[in-house]
Amino acid sequence: MPDAAHNFENGPDFVQSLSRGLKVMRAFDADHAELSQSEIAERTGLARAVVRRSLLTLQHLSYVGARGRRFFLTPRVLELGFGYLSSLRLPELARPAMEQLAHAVQESCSMSVLDGSEIVYVARVPVKRVITIALGVGARLPAYAASMGRILLAGLEVEELEAVLAVAKLEPLTSFTIHKPKALRAEILKVRQQGYSLVMQELELGLCAIAVPVRDRRNSVIAALNVGMQYNKDSRARALQTVLPALQRTSAEIERAIAHQWAPQVPDGGPA
Repeated sequence: MPDAAHNFENGPDFVQSLSRGLKVMRAFDADHAELSQSEIAERTGLARAVVRRSLLTLQHLSYVGARGRRFFLTPRVLELGFGYLSSLRLPELARPAMEQLAHAVQESCSMSVLDGSEIVYVARVPVKRVITIALGVGARLPAYAASMGRILLAGLEVEELEAVLAVAKLEPLTSFTIHKPKALRAEILKVRQQGYSLVMQELELGLCAIAVPVRDRRNSVIAALNVGMQYNKDSRARALQTVLPALQRTSAEIERAIAHQWAPQVPDGGPA
């Protein structure tokens, strides 16, 4: 009902600044992950001054980040709809493969994204509890000490990584935690080169976890996938020889699902 919508938008109950802010957030999509102020103004039809104020406000609230003059949404936007999070495409597409992995290795499997200096769990298939921290969708852990966190940090550009480490509270969570900046940077570089992260009792004593990246069609790291295990003398060998290959196959399966689901749609009558 266009007339009713028009009337409401011109009425006293319509919050124009909220509408404009949401319009700015909706300007970003899979094909426009980063935008400048002028590009957002063009896509939304809003004045550049309005776009600037909206961006600065969203950035202050941590819903938008910036690289130079270009802006992007942060994982914090997920907080706007955690009740709907379970039906978002990435966790939905990943869950069948994650369930198969958890069943195959008989260990819990999780997926997370990066939000500032923390990881946020977006999907989890628990098998048995090996960590005392309560984990579920929306749970947060410090990125620097978690296997998935190091995968996600390794996927950042150098400037982005330095910005995250500058605000992270680096402290030893156990006697094994790598937390000194120089050693941590070296470990993240190692993770970037080898393509996986193995964390042994750094987050919590008695816990071992191994993680791999999940990439989109542009080869950008969009999430991390891990398997958590009880630590023992054979954990390293099992993680590398048995769990890692299964984890990598699962990540590849999820990436194929993402590529198929998020592939550009060809309009009817357009070229195949």
